[in-house]
Amino acid sequence: MKPFLERLADPLPLLFDGGFGSELFARGVRLTNSALANEAYPEDVVAVHRSYIEAGADVIETNTFVGSPLHLQMAGRDAAAADQLARLATAHAKAAVEQSGREVYIAGSIGPSPGAIEADGGKDFGIANEAVREAHKRVMGALAETGVDFFTIETMFSAKEAAMAVDVARGLGLPVAVSLTYKYTKHRKTGQEIYRTDWGHSAADLLDFLANGEFSDGDDLLGHVHLLGLNCGAEPQLVEHTGMPYAIFGIRQLHQAMREKGVALKRAMAYPNAGMPRLDKDRQTTLYSQTPEEMASHIPALLAAGAYLIGGCCGTTPAHIRAFRTALDEQLAQGRAVFV
Repeated sequence: MKPFLERLADPLPLLFDGGFGSELFARGVRLTNSALANEAYPEDVVAVHRSYIEAGADVIETNTFVGSPLHLQMAGRDAAAADQLARLATAHAKAAVEQSGREVYIAGSIGPSPGAIEADGGKDFGIANEAVREAHKRVMGALAETGVDFFTIETMFSAKEAAMAVDVARGLGLPVAVSLTYKYTKHRKTGQEIYRTDWGHSAADLLDFLANGEFSDGDDLLGHVHLLGLNCGAEPQLVEHTGMPYAIFGIRQLHQAMREKGVALKRAMAYPNAGMPRLDKDRQTTLYSQTPEEMASHIPALLAAGAYLIGGCCGTTPAHIRAFRTALDEQLAQGRAVFV
């Protein structure tokens, strides 16, 4: 199998996996922190990975989204647990790949801190910047040592934290993907529609924070990032800005920001929620509005917008990824999903 960085030069797009915590929940695994399943329910973790590989995913992600010491402390575990859980997560992903007999890349998942960070909230309110860096360093270090193919710094509400995480990652020698999670906003005077994170950061802001060296001792971090994109995202009212339409609109804005700032176009990634979430009648289970078939119907438009790595986030299942695989293969057969 090609190293992941070489694979990114291939003109054929990649298929990511889907929601992980929700799949554990569907299997009856209910924990205060889903990363604890790496230790407590290893067979289920491997089974979820296998289900996505069997559905056709080219890339799966480690179960480490909330595996940092900052998250684990909230579940009553000490910082040392982060190292062990990350190592187990990579081992489980590798076991699933080996059992499948397929060539599948493994992304090391790096999620956001559990609250505002100092760079956004200030010293009196935010989690100290150094604590954030140290948390990412522990998880990334363990993932790199155990052999993930690249890092996915994902679901970031803060473009500043994303830049900090990239600064940590660049010393570990692996490709890096960065994905923010956005909400719809509209400029009151101009009417311009733009996606911003909960901290008000747009795709253009992310490019600025990566380039200006504020969180990297003056160094431009753009050269250390190999994929940029968006994931998650759910608007409570606007159907046209949730799920797959959200992904399409967001990728277009990302490419526009790169062009306007003169940034060489990077591979783009998009893995949205399965539409709008709602509770079932017993208020016990979260249901999502977009079916596998509905989401898959948008694959041609998402590819046309420029998404290279495509998958799903909350609410997406192996059935969604299987439908994506079919739709993607149809586009490939027609010669419509080839990137230069």
